[in-house]
Amino acid sequence: MLLSMRHMLICAGLSLGFASAACADHAEARSRAENAGTAAHKLSLRSAAAIVQDAETGEILYGKNASTVTPIASITKLMTAMVVLDADLDLNETITISNEDMDALRGTHSRLKPGASLSRDELLRVALMASENRAAAALGRTYPGGIEAFTRAMNLKAQILGMNGSHFDDATGLSSANVSSAEDLAKLVRAAHRYDLIRSYTTMTEHELHVAGRPLAYHNTNRLVANGSWNIGLSKTGFTNDAGRCLVLQAKLAERKVIIVLLDSWGKLSRIADANRVRAWLEANARPQSSGVHKAAQRSRTPAPA
Repeated sequence: MLLSMRHMLICAGLSLGFASAACADHAEARSRAENAGTAAHKLSLRSAAAIVQDAETGEILYGKNASTVTPIASITKLMTAMVVLDADLDLNETITISNEDMDALRGTHSRLKPGASLSRDELLRVALMASENRAAAALGRTYPGGIEAFTRAMNLKAQILGMNGSHFDDATGLSSANVSSAEDLAKLVRAAHRYDLIRSYTTMTEHELHVAGRPLAYHNTNRLVANGSWNIGLSKTGFTNDAGRCLVLQAKLAERKVIIVLLDSWGKLSRIADANRVRAWLEANARPQSSGVHKAAQRSRTPAPA
């Protein structure tokens, strides 16, 4: 009888111990899930305006001052490239850099000296990859009808794309009259991604030109393109004092194709840090989640308050 009672007490103690351990494990798992849910629906970016959009469905996953119109600097060059390609101009035609292509507005530097001759294709490549201003200026200048006809074509293209808050004043983006919004630039990125050459040239890590017998090495202005952990389908940076540091890209993150627009980021590395924050946020949302966490992630897909 005593042995039986002792056996029963031991079994009861073991059962309580297992139950306590199970409860502790459950509480820890629930805490992890709750923490994951909190992380999933929070995204804080340092860019003054931003948008994250599903590239396939058009769903807005995140927005911050997305309709605010602001200077866009060299993001302009995506529109420049589309207008050039739409005109079906000879990409093998040789174009000579002239004094007209020099930046009289901001005095920016270029290694393409007046007299340098390159094909339209090479100018397009370095304008997109390395944001070469004289290359972009030459593309606009040699458009049929000159720069005035070129900017008219840019603004017509913007109108066709539904970029109703946008205006283009030059081919380079050096003019502060080149303005747009994050939501308009998402439309621009979506349209530009349809062009094979724009996808190819904006995602090249480096390229070497040969000008007057000298090699000139160019590198992509977006360091993420050279990062093997990123799957980027289109990229363009921009910077002027008026526009701040800007970045637009199309990328596949967490098995989802997204468009990211980051505008007016004043810290030198903030736009890259913001892109990485967006990536971490998308990946947090993509993890297997409990129903409660899944609901939090679903809520996070609506535009966040500015």
